[in-house]
Amino acid sequence: MSKLIPVSDLTEEAARAELAQLAEQLARANTLYHSEDAPEISDAEYDALKRRNAKIENRFPHLTRADSPSDQVGARPADGFSKVIHAVRMMSLGNAFDDEDVRDFDRSIRKYLGLEVSKPLSYTAEPKIDGLSLSLRYEKGKLVQAATRGDGEVGENVSANARTISDIPQTLENAPDVLEVRGEVYMSHEDFEKLNARQETAGEKTFANPRNAAAGSLRQLDASVTRARPLRFFAYAWGELSDPLAETQMKAIDRLHAFGFVTNPLTQLCETTDQMLTHYRGIEAQRSTLGYDIDGVVYKVNDLSLQARLGFRSTTPRWAIAHKFPAELAWTRLEAIDIQVGRTGALSPVARLHPVTVGGVVVSNATLHNEDYIGGRDAKGETIRDGKDIRVGDWVQVYRAGDVIPKLADVDISKRPEEAEPFQFPKTCPECNSDAVREEGDAVRRCTGGVICPAQAVEKLKHFVSRKAFDIEGLGAKQIEMFYDDPDLPVRTPVDIFTLQTRDAANLNKLANRKGWGTQSAGNLWVAIDEKRKIPFGRLLFALGIRHVGEAASNLIATHYGNWADFERAITTAAGFEGPEWEDLIGVDGVGEIMARALVSAFAQEAERASIDALVAQLDVQEAKRPDTAGSPVAGKTVVFTGTLEKMTRAEAKARAEALGAKVSGSVSKKTDLLVAGPGAGSKAKKAAELGIETLDEDGWLQLIGSA
Repeated sequence: MSKLIPVSDLTEEAARAELAQLAEQLARANTLYHSEDAPEISDAEYDALKRRNAKIENRFPHLTRADSPSDQVGARPADGFSKVIHAVRMMSLGNAFDDEDVRDFDRSIRKYLGLEVSKPLSYTAEPKIDGLSLSLRYEKGKLVQAATRGDGEVGENVSANARTISDIPQTLENAPDVLEVRGEVYMSHEDFEKLNARQETAGEKTFANPRNAAAGSLRQLDASVTRARPLRFFAYAWGELSDPLAETQMKAIDRLHAFGFVTNPLTQLCETTDQMLTHYRGIEAQRSTLGYDIDGVVYKVNDLSLQARLGFRSTTPRWAIAHKFPAELAWTRLEAIDIQVGRTGALSPVARLHPVTVGGVVVSNATLHNEDYIGGRDAKGETIRDGKDIRVGDWVQVYRAGDVIPKLADVDISKRPEEAEPFQFPKTCPECNSDAVREEGDAVRRCTGGVICPAQAVEKLKHFVSRKAFDIEGLGAKQIEMFYDDPDLPVRTPVDIFTLQTRDAANLNKLANRKGWGTQSAGNLWVAIDEKRKIPFGRLLFALGIRHVGEAASNLIATHYGNWADFERAITTAAGFEGPEWEDLIGVDGVGEIMARALVSAFAQEAERASIDALVAQLDVQEAKRPDTAGSPVAGKTVVFTGTLEKMTRAEAKARAEALGAKVSGSVSKKTDLLVAGPGAGSKAKKAAELGIETLDEDGWLQLIGSA
């Protein structure tokens, strides 16, 4: 088996192309899994794709895309149920794939908390159930609402259906006045087989696996159908609480069990990583005899006060991780190699496979990275797969593990058809026939057509209406393709979306008379577009799709500047890549010089700036949402940390300052309000003194923020 191309060997262009592929694959996977209950890829494949994406973003943070999968949890709720806004967001989990990942998890927690290796730190370890996440809200001991995860912030109200599940208590004794119990709805193997037998006898649709059966059953619009399905529920977590359940994770789980919830008996307290790994292997050995599906083991810091200190990243808690079971591989025939053109012009090869079942999931597509990978070479020109190239007609191995997945890991030359020819990578764009050039040192060939390339233009518009951007209901990828080529109502730039209704009225309302449309559907689209004229600052910036500026960065920038007008003035002033506005921009923690240059350059280009200005004129751009910082002594202030902090780690200090409404910058400038300097402070302390900026030591900082 050939070696996978390490992320450390990727060029910037290869990384950019791969991130584009991963964003598309993961977005589709999220929708199919969370909204349609019809996944095309397995959890292992999904996890590996997401892990590869995170690795590339960690090495090339300036390449983080606006639609980065790293900041996404689940998918938007499906139509048919009323929506529920979660009082406490339902997060996903980071993943570990081997023993070293688990040890790294422990080391990262200790580093964040400033704990020595010799200090005790316990974890809970429990099976990761392969089902559908559900949040149950109890008020004064009565079940008042049940909601699916949805996208983590908004889920579906499935209260009537949840009440039919025998494992879910309707009332609780001695519970907090407000208690949100979270867990997993699942179906046992035995019940799944019986359900499918009944479905087949009745001539109805059978289910592919227990997870799909459980999800489809819970999300029936008719609760009587759910009642007839054998659903079960394991409780393992909680959301909003009026009073704490306990001081530790383990005791909190015990209390949920005392309330009458079914909790997993394999949950165990571990005092060391060795104990965690031993328990993992014990659960893995029992996997086939448990009677229900699991796909790994979840580790959580046991001490809830430490969980509170560790807090959350954008979509995952720092204090928990899922240790996934190994994935699988299979052999199949390569039927074709297609070339896709992304919104940055990258030509990305995609393998079209004879469908093959791997781990219970049908796989028909795989990434081929770039022309070198097809030719049997890595980013450094060294051979991979023993130098074997990939040709249409080959018998290929589909590899699914902790890196790029799905991908073609190997080729069986002995089964190669005699007529198979080496693949000729195109030198022109398949969409617009412009030259496709590959700059020296880059692994990716890129279309030079720019705005004349329809593929690039369409992909940029698709990004603009994507879920994390404008998310206009009824205007998705298919509709964008339709409108782009429409002779009467063309949409070639974002502002065209917001002039559609006016242009349609001037064109005798032709949209309503087209196939697939009607008066109501056209009217619904106009309403949906108008609803998105009011847009948060961060979403707008993200939707513009400026290279290197992803969703997380867009929100950081929005929070830093507060409102669009101030941001626009600052970016315009920074056009020369110097001066106080430029220093302020690159001083934003998380915004590097490459990202800043891309941002400033985009606004400095006459045509692009005109397009942005025309768009903004159609919108009501909302100020960035600020945290509730009532009583905070540092709200709105720009703080810089330097030197060694001794009572908390730098990461913890930064998180605490931001929670109090401060802006944390990586460099000192005239806009800095406060410098917190520990031992070893150097140039930043000197510059702060020269600028007359207030400087505190760590004790002074802690005294200032107190219990705020």
